[in-house]
Amino acid sequence: MSEDRRYDPTAIEARWQTVWADEKTWEVGNDADPDRTTYVLEMLPYPSGEPHMGHLKNYALGDAVAHFTRRTGRIVLHPMGYDAFGLPAENHAIKTGVRPQVSTAASIESFREQFKRWGISVDWSREFGTHEPTYYRWTQWLFLKMFERGLAYRREAAVNWCPSDATVLANEQVVDGRCERCGSEVEVRQLEQWFLRITDYADRLLEDLVKIEWPEHVKTMQRNWIGRSEGAEVVFRCEEMGVDYPVFTTRPDTLFGATFFVMAPEHPDVLKLAAGTVHEDEVRAYVNRAMTESNDLRGSADRPKTGVSLGRTVTNPVNGEEIPMYVADYVLLEYGTGAIMAVPGHDERDHAFALAHELPIRRVIEDPEGGELPYAGDGPLVGSAADFDGVQNREAFERIVDWLDREGKGHSSVNYRLRDWLVSRQRYWGCPIPIIHCADCGTVPVPEDDLPVVLPELEDYTPKGKSPLAAAEDWVSVKCPACGKDAKRETDTMDTFVDSSWYYLRYCDAGNDQAPWDKDVVDSWMPVSQYIGGVEHAILHLLYARFWTKAVHDMGLVGFDEPFGKLFTQGMITRDGSKMSKSKGNVISPRSYVDNYGADTARCYVLFIGPPDQDADWSDEGVEGVHRFLSRLWRLADELEPSTDGIRQPEDPQGAGLARRPVRIQYRDQRCHGSCQ
Repeated sequence: MSEDRRYDPTAIEARWQTVWADEKTWEVGNDADPDRTTYVLEMLPYPSGEPHMGHLKNYALGDAVAHFTRRTGRIVLHPMGYDAFGLPAENHAIKTGVRPQVSTAASIESFREQFKRWGISVDWSREFGTHEPTYYRWTQWLFLKMFERGLAYRREAAVNWCPSDATVLANEQVVDGRCERCGSEVEVRQLEQWFLRITDYADRLLEDLVKIEWPEHVKTMQRNWIGRSEGAEVVFRCEEMGVDYPVFTTRPDTLFGATFFVMAPEHPDVLKLAAGTVHEDEVRAYVNRAMTESNDLRGSADRPKTGVSLGRTVTNPVNGEEIPMYVADYVLLEYGTGAIMAVPGHDERDHAFALAHELPIRRVIEDPEGGELPYAGDGPLVGSAADFDGVQNREAFERIVDWLDREGKGHSSVNYRLRDWLVSRQRYWGCPIPIIHCADCGTVPVPEDDLPVVLPELEDYTPKGKSPLAAAEDWVSVKCPACGKDAKRETDTMDTFVDSSWYYLRYCDAGNDQAPWDKDVVDSWMPVSQYIGGVEHAILHLLYARFWTKAVHDMGLVGFDEPFGKLFTQGMITRDGSKMSKSKGNVISPRSYVDNYGADTARCYVLFIGPPDQDADWSDEGVEGVHRFLSRLWRLADELEPSTDGIRQPEDPQGAGLARRPVRIQYRDQRCHGSCQ
């Protein structure tokens, strides 16, 4: 083989990428035959710096699926965009002084350049970033539709507060109970926050899992997160405060054994209950400490059970007994109402807490084998009430619930671990919430004709209160759309999960400036035929996207109620057995490998490195091996008698010897496992 006919991936790939760009090979129109359409989609990237090897694996997988599907006669939609709002860009702006608009645009340009260099078959005519006003105009419009239907609402919630920086902190900004920026001890405050009522869809989110082809472990993760359980809601009253506290329990048969009452540190009433008591300072310090710890750590069965008295009591509704109230970190706000009746005779964690705090322990279910407490099994009730003692606890369960219902002290109930989605962020770099606050009219939606509410450009992004936006007085001060009086804009921005909860719908009709999408168009492409992304998004992103789709379906905006028909979760690429991270200094950039070996080599290697759904360790020797294989394949093709029937010969305007005769190779097995161009 002559030197000019050797395998030269840089020249070969550049030539074909130019052809694809000039001919707009991968663009598809919205007039395609719906019976032949297929939607292949990878989770959109967050543009920070440059793409890493995990991006290459994700998009190489999707591209292989897209290419194969086209070869079966399908018309494939394969778009790209950027999840561009978020905390990393804002923190970068604070640190460097480079506005997030500028740094994000530079990062997107880098991502776009490398994706094209990799030869990913993307329909670039549909590209957008979620930070663009033409996109978030419709994010705001959809938020207002949620607000109209009562799915968006505002209430108090506990947040992490840095007293030095005077700002709310995200959980990831709290390190060992201190602000990551200034080192101050973090406090807990109750602030008004915006929520989306995802709990209204809890049953449908559970039931409809049977309709989609997803990995079973991902479905299990969603079921566990939603956490449906049946039991009873029982009301305990704090007479001193004049407040009723409902409790959800799956064991109403143990109500007579409740000897104390425990609230989660995040419960909005904890600090109110402790206020004015001798326990106030101790409770506040305990809550601040507990709020900085993970739920997994707090919920561990082996962890010592700590807590602080609230200095109050509640009345046990089944026997009228006054029992003390505590705050303890082993109770989580995600469970029930954020408060529990503690039954130390029949629950291990309650038992451990009772021993540590010298609280009464009472048996109310007999162990047929005479075992010690705590006892979690079945048996006849004892030490309860004459009407129930001697009755098997499972039978007593229903009888006690019926009695509570008749007395107006409780009722049967279904509980979910799932909580409404908190979408407020007291940060700058996010989609503004399109709400105006008026002293007379209250909460007023921004009129649709005034959308988008454009994020103002600020010189100082450092939080100095509720939000950096609060300092933009000219932007904040507006007239109330309802009464015309002076009013204030909402200064919270939206959680970036909102942006990624509907982007796949916008891809279908990305150029529409009259609506987020045309229903007929989106129905012709959706639901996504094959969705690909990391398993780390198995719960929140996928759950939020499913909720969003069901909500807009109920509004009549789409004709389907599940966004992703099939899901594939790829494994990570590791180095020396460790997850890649900048802090470990083991991040691998695809750029140098593509420059040295070509995009086909890099793409083939990440696909052949191991089963794509499993983690795989990077090996430079493996990359070189794939490159040698492609070189041998090239030489083999050069030696074969070429057939040019029906195949267009590309022009070679540079006279570089690149316009070779295309070779058609007949495969016995037409299943393609690679992504070679």
